[in-house]
Amino acid sequence: MLDHDTDSYYTISRAFLGGEPAGSLTRDSVVDNITLYWLTGTGASAARWYWEAGQTQARAKAAGQAPPAMSVPVAFTAFPGEIWAAPRSWAETVYPDLAYFNEVDKGGHFAAWEEPDLFATEVRAAFRPLRKS
Repeated sequence: MLDHDTDSYYTISRAFLGGEPAGSLTRDSVVDNITLYWLTGTGASAARWYWEAGQTQARAKAAGQAPPAMSVPVAFTAFPGEIWAAPRSWAETVYPDLAYFNEVDKGGHFAAWEEPDLFATEVRAAFRPLRKS
């Protein structure tokens, strides 16, 4: 949780330095999140996806190939405070089976934490077409 880019450090530090918190990213929620990972010993398992994805990409690059395509429907919401602004064309290139794409007006790298209601709305909208009535 604390191993992030400088923009994420800035977002987190605002909750501690008297600045305006980023949405619901408050001092208490940051401490709660860190404590949850620490007490349950799940920091490493939470980071495992990044390691596995990096290894897959490195093997593909070494072999002169593209990484394997995703084989599940993917939803992508572009949040304005994210480190890299990803246009739809990028998302479609990486996720050929892109089922949902939307750009919203607030939120950043910690969108589910910063703007939980908006994030939940996006998840519902993304997977509504896949639900069985």
